Amino acid sequence: MSFSDKFFANPVRLLAPMEGLTDPLMRQILTQIAADLGRPYDWSVSEFIRVTQHVLPAHVFYRFVPELHNDARTTSGTPIHIQLLGSEAQLMAENAAYACELGAPAIDINFGCPAKTVNSHRGGSVLLDEPEVMYEIISAVRQAVPNDIPVSAKIRLGYTDTSRMDDIRGAIAASGTDWLTIHARTKTQGYKPPAYWDKIQSFNALDIPVIANGEIWNSEQALNCMQQSATQHLMLGRGAVTRPDLLAQVEKSTGNNLIDNAELSWQVLLNHQIKFLEGAAKNDVVLVGRYKQWLGMLSKGYVEAQPLWNEIKRERNRVAIIETLKTSLQQ
Repeated sequence: MSFSDKFFANPVRLLAPMEGLTDPLMRQILTQIAADLGRPYDWSVSEFIRVTQHVLPAHVFYRFVPELHNDARTTSGTPIHIQLLGSEAQLMAENAAYACELGAPAIDINFGCPAKTVNSHRGGSVLLDEPEVMYEIISAVRQAVPNDIPVSAKIRLGYTDTSRMDDIRGAIAASGTDWLTIHARTKTQGYKPPAYWDKIQSFNALDIPVIANGEIWNSEQALNCMQQSATQHLMLGRGAVTRPDLLAQVEKSTGNNLIDNAELSWQVLLNHQIKFLEGAAKNDVVLVGRYKQWLGMLSKGYVEAQPLWNEIKRERNRVAIIETLKTSLQQ
């Protein structure tokens, strides 16, 4: 059975890797919500693991992807694919092979990160201006990884502009990539609306599945994205953090009869916020900071989030915030 038949027999729905946002704790919460609403994510991709000078020790992979201790799945059963970022083909290949030894079900290669610090060290989207290096990296990883484990890539439409799309497409075609995810903007365009979903269409000429990503905040945009990109496969990012029920809403809009209730109430979401604050983190300062980041995003999706934000924005004590949430639950 080909990877296309195995993984893409039906339209796939993925949770995006978002550096500094979808860490293991956030993945656990969001994949659990999706499963509870009746349509689990097909898989999620980890935050990128930076490859620089050597094969990383096991504890680094376990820190980024603790799910490796659980058959590379979240507690709700969603598989986690390991994403690597780097520019040295042989090192990327060796790290990918080791990740597979540790239990990675798939390897994803990051050519999309727009962060200046990453790009200045020749990683992420800057390599879109070097399609020959992209080819070398993907080819080396594909050769190093066992045949039964897929290798995918995530790209943008280009670095400063889209002038090298043909070269990028050619590099992908020749490299042995098993599927491709495309964020429908260039690095220069960052995350500023709109996303240019129609420009994904030309990549459908590749003999591999193509997944569309970028600027999907609601089911209407999801439908428009699928129509304009001419692919049924979607990766959901910031929209899924802002509205954790986004996947269920998308599925209901496409006629999935297994979704009884696509709406996640604020009261139910409060319980998940408490679980987030009770989760594992380096320390309470980090956990509170991450929670406030999430609550700020939730305020764009839930009117109830803003009053809560006003109440706890100056609070630094994790336990005190949890008590505030529990009080809100009782109201």
